[in-house]
Amino acid sequence: MSKQKLAVLTGATGGLGRVFAHRLLQDGWRLLLVARDRSVLQTMVTQFGPEHQAIAVDLSDDKAPAQIAHQAAMMGGASLLVNNAGINRMVAFAEMAQDELTQMLQVNLASPACLTHALLNQLESNRGTVVNIGSALGAIGFPYQSAYCASKFGLRGFSEALAREFSGKVAVKYLAPRAADTAINDESIRQLNQKLGNQMDCPQVVADEFMALLKSKAMRKGVGYPEKFFARLNGLLPELVDGNIIKQCATIRAHFAAQCAKFSSSS
Repeated sequence: MSKQKLAVLTGATGGLGRVFAHRLLQDGWRLLLVARDRSVLQTMVTQFGPEHQAIAVDLSDDKAPAQIAHQAAMMGGASLLVNNAGINRMVAFAEMAQDELTQMLQVNLASPACLTHALLNQLESNRGTVVNIGSALGAIGFPYQSAYCASKFGLRGFSEALAREFSGKVAVKYLAPRAADTAINDESIRQLNQKLGNQMDCPQVVADEFMALLKSKAMRKGVGYPEKFFARLNGLLPELVDGNIIKQCATIRAHFAAQCAKFSSSS
């Protein structure tokens, strides 16, 4: 059995996941990569080497946590779990289909909690670490992001509670990036971020912050200014943030109306 510690990384084939995987590899971790795309996972494992493995599962499947935990145990047991997988679509709440709402809460919140639970014995035995990848929107309620905010607010609360419960046994950390320049943000959302004056970080910047948090004693870390400031202000005096964000609703509505008209004219 390899002496390298094992890291379980979900969302491994995404924009952040791939960069996280390379950083963990460079830092000497052995990897169990988790995502849905079997062919991309296999390509990554072939590139990384035979000591690394992958499992193709849908995290919304109730059986997925047990399957992942079993494979991790066969590899010697996890010392690190990175709950990175997540989904998002910026949309008016009234226009969300109920199954889309349920899936977002499942993948972004319920699945990380269930996977952490499934791996808990391994992590405790190895005095391991859990890093939950949240969002600046886990501390700032933002219009047209209600379901995503609900899932990330929940993930932040779960991380904080578990960190306190398992202090000295398992380190639980929460990383809150702002918008990242990955495929989760399509061209329409990039244009909207420009209109709103929101900055986007490249995956390498987020990965730097991820590794810094992993190697520190800190329980939480925000990425990007002024998002970190507004997250703290929103926690202390949310009424000071309300008006500023509500004003942005007009820009958001106009953007989506223009996108809808553009789509209709091209159909």
